[in-house]
Parts: sequence; structure tokens; C-alpha cells
Amino acid sequence: MFELIKAGGWLMVPILACSVIASAIVIERFWTLRSSRVAPPTLIVQIWEWVKKNELDDTRIQAVHESSPLGRILASGLINRNHSREIMKESIQDIGRHVAHELERFVGTLGTIASISPLLGLLGTVLGMITVFTVITTSGVGNPGELAGGISQALITTAAGLSVAIPSMIFNRYFLAKVQSLVVNMEEEALKLVEVIHGEREQDAALSRGRQR
Repeated sequence: MFELIKAGGWLMVPILACSVIASAIVIERFWTLRSSRVAPPTLIVQIWEWVKKNELDDTRIQAVHESSPLGRILASGLINRNHSREIMKESIQDIGRHVAHELERFVGTLGTIASISPLLGLLGTVLGMITVFTVITTSGVGNPGELAGGISQALITTAAGLSVAIPSMIFNRYFLAKVQSLVVNMEEEALKLVEVIHGEREQDAALSRGRQR
């Protein structure tokens, strides 16, 4: 392995750096974007229980806020639960945009690595071919060892660049789709919260009017 890196020349250093960074991002995003961590399935049920028992207070809202990205979105709506449905939705949408942006953190960097790695490999190819033509110009074609050095540099850097770029592009697309799916799920949960708060209150108001009659 070390011999291949050495044969590829100095451009193998940034290509390897891209490989290490991409690997770190993939591992971190797999851990961070777990559905159970981003949008716990029992969170809205727990809030509903608190609402029914009239136990929803600032302490529990803070706990919801700190529990998960979905919790941050729901907490912003709970803070405005005494306002109209429209204000509650606006606060949820505002925080939702920030949360979605945070979920996409580092995914753009992965896409950048997928774009520049082949270019680094191509640059290595060009430099390797320049080396080959320089040897031909100065020594002719009678020195196959020096010709092979330039050719190997060209091939190794190209292969290394593609080896980094292809999985980086695959994971970039995967994580973008994952984030989009999580955002849609959180939007659905937030709408459920609005219905829990305002739908229940409207039902209680209707029942109260019926008793007064």
C-alpha cells in the first residue's frame, strides 16, 4: 500500500486526506441521522398524555426541547400553544428550517469531496503524462523504467481519486434523501401536535357551549 502511495506522488496526500474526511463524515452522519435519535416515535404520545392530564409545564417543555431535533420543533410550538393555530405553525416552521439545515451539516462537504477527488486524480494523470513526455524528450524511449514511473503515477492517482469520489457521491445522495425523509416525518409529527393542542381545545369549547345550551 505504501509503495502505491509513493508511486502516485504528492497528489496522493490530498486524495488520502479527502478519503479520511469522507469516512469520518459518513460514520458521523450514520450515527447522527438515526431515526430514533432525530424523531423519537413516542415523543408526540408523551406530549399528548401531558396535555390530557394538564401536566404540561415549562420544565417538561424544556425536556422536550433537549430530547431531539424533533423535540426542538415541537417545543417551539408548545411555547406558543396559547396563541392561534397560525402563530403556532409559523413558530414550528421557523425552527424546522433551522433543524433541517443542521441535519444537512457536513453532507455538502461530502458532495464537495465527491467532486474534487476525480479532479485531483485527473491532475495526477496530467502530471504523470508530463513526466512521461519529459523523459521521452530528454532520454528517448530507451529507458522503460522512467517511462513506467510516469505512467504508474498517472494511473494510480486516477484510480485513487475515483475510489474516493464514487462512494462519497453515493453516500452524499443517500444522506440527502435521508434528511428529506426525516424532515417530512417531523413535519407530520408537528402537524399532529397542532391538532392535539388546538383540536382538543376546539372540542372542549364545543362541549362547553353544548352544556350551556
